Amino acid sequence: MTADDHSGFDPVTTFDQINAATGHLLETAARFTDADVRAPSLLPGWSRGHVLTHVARNADGGRNLLIWARTGRETPEYPSLAARDEQIEAGAGRSATELIADLRSAAVRFAMEYRKMPPEAWNQTVRWTRGQERAAARAADSRLCEVLIHHVDLNADYTPAQWPTGFVRDMLSRVVASFSARDGAPAMRLHTTDTETGYDIGTARLAPIIHGPQASLLAWLMGRAQGTDLVVDGASELPRPPFLY
Repeated sequence: MTADDHSGFDPVTTFDQINAATGHLLETAARFTDADVRAPSLLPGWSRGHVLTHVARNADGGRNLLIWARTGRETPEYPSLAARDEQIEAGAGRSATELIADLRSAAVRFAMEYRKMPPEAWNQTVRWTRGQERAAARAADSRLCEVLIHHVDLNADYTPAQWPTGFVRDMLSRVVASFSARDGAPAMRLHTTDTETGYDIGTARLAPIIHGPQASLLAWLMGRAQGTDLVVDGASELPRPPFLY
């Protein structure tokens, strides 16, 4: 799928993937002590408590978008980006028990609304807080992405190598499409050594070729890895992708 294509969206399969990813995230979070949730995450300036609160509020925001698609009643994802940031900051300092309970209950609320969605509602256009207008199916894809990527951000032994293969494949295509649409993204060619697939960002004939497993390439492009296990041909060092997510 491209960045805005949802033609291959399967609500049942995606729901199962979201539930599995959420279960794994909750298993990780259940091991945290109060000291653990105060520890830094991989995101600058955010503790693990910030990440867990963000994932919980994202579930509520995604639920709002599904309500909008199902009922036709405009239900904003968040009141504003500033309000979202305030909610995260206010919730980050809670105890581990409170954070985990919030994450679990928010996931349940999202799942309950997801189950109410009739097939035609997934094609309804809804608007994200940043202004993007997309089919509601993207809210499901986005939720899966949030859970899997922020699980890595918790810096708790869950790594990009553990991302599901199908998610990595689909997300890599979307990230490449997103970078290709940007004026400032460096030209490069990607070669996945585990699936023998090629991706081009930009049209420069002499663009460097980056070799590595698809999960490693995705993690590097998304700023979740330094690319130490990647090999570059045609340049002395890896390009520097712009911030994406």
